[in-house]
Amino acid sequence: MNISKHWAATLDDYVIDLGWSPDGAILAAASAAGGITLFDAATGTVRHVLAGHENGTNAIAWMPAEVERVIPHAPGSERRIRDNPPYLLATGGQDGCVRFWDAATGRQTAEVKLGTAWVEHLIWSPVGHVIPNAPDADKTAGRRIGDNPPYLFASAGKKLFALQADGTVVHAFPDAPKTITALAVGRDILNVPASATDAERRIRDNPPYLAAAYFGGVCGWNTDTFAAEKEFPYGNTIHALTWSPDGRWLVAGCQDNAVHLWLPAKDDEFHMSGYETKLKELSFSHDSKWLATGGGRDACVWDCTGAGPEGREPMLLPHAARVCAVAFQNQHSLLATASANGEFCLWSPSRKNPLLTEVKMPAAATHFAWRPDDSLLAVGTEKGAVFVFKTAD
Repeated sequence: MNISKHWAATLDDYVIDLGWSPDGAILAAASAAGGITLFDAATGTVRHVLAGHENGTNAIAWMPAEVERVIPHAPGSERRIRDNPPYLLATGGQDGCVRFWDAATGRQTAEVKLGTAWVEHLIWSPVGHVIPNAPDADKTAGRRIGDNPPYLFASAGKKLFALQADGTVVHAFPDAPKTITALAVGRDILNVPASATDAERRIRDNPPYLAAAYFGGVCGWNTDTFAAEKEFPYGNTIHALTWSPDGRWLVAGCQDNAVHLWLPAKDDEFHMSGYETKLKELSFSHDSKWLATGGGRDACVWDCTGAGPEGREPMLLPHAARVCAVAFQNQHSLLATASANGEFCLWSPSRKNPLLTEVKMPAAATHFAWRPDDSLLAVGTEKGAVFVFKTAD
């Protein structure tokens, strides 16, 4: 495995978030000081510098890619629907605002004030679900031609909102018991019967399922009706939350040096404790087989196939300092891990000798972001450096 530096840049503060545009042409990098820079992926040239948020930016999220949704049996002019504009970036900050930016022009397109609490977490619902053979008149589970835009879910303190891309507040959820600490969107498989056909499963998988974590547990929300569907109690603070790509597992990284897993479809839960530190680093492989975690000097990779990881020994990937970031590729099987001494590694968990390469950086990584096609890896650091690496076999 060869890895080479493609380009590098420097922000004015700690890199608090990174994200690739859906087509991989632009890398957005947010500085903790508040500004957001849009870089050209090919050259590293600055396309735009966005004002961001006074006192600091906390999170960024690209609106999902424009897709053509093929609607079976619809008239020719309606078969392919383009209804969500590309290259829209949402940002949240310490000023209590969510802002929307046109990445092509660098201009702000909308803003909404959500209160005085910091906007700390943003996540879009996915788009592009196809519901086959639905009747034209059925507006709830029908073809959804142009009437099912993605929502942006934003949390500020105990409050959670669903927003449209024009800044309209579609729904304000009931306040959480405590400050919301993480958001994750996954497939809604809670109510899919085992006897369902593939077509029925696709219908039931729309809408996705929103999970919001806080001290004391997680609440799951239907993203179509905005109804609370299920609560997952947990007696401590949750720092990180993720769904497996297949929707089978909901996983939390916890304050009490543990990782907790729920199997929502079966009402089962599992617990792995004994980590050195509180756990903030989680990442699933694209096929949902491997779960990578931080929480100490070893990155742990758990096998989540079959009955799940509880009772199994994890694969331990050693580092010289505390692991501070983990990220699997989007479509392939490489895992990137970083440690507090400024090193990061690439691993292939399926190999007998999984370590592929090591890279030394001048500061510890704060965030990884794989380009959608996995050809580039962006790394943000504590000192404000942004490195983009190219990988090749």
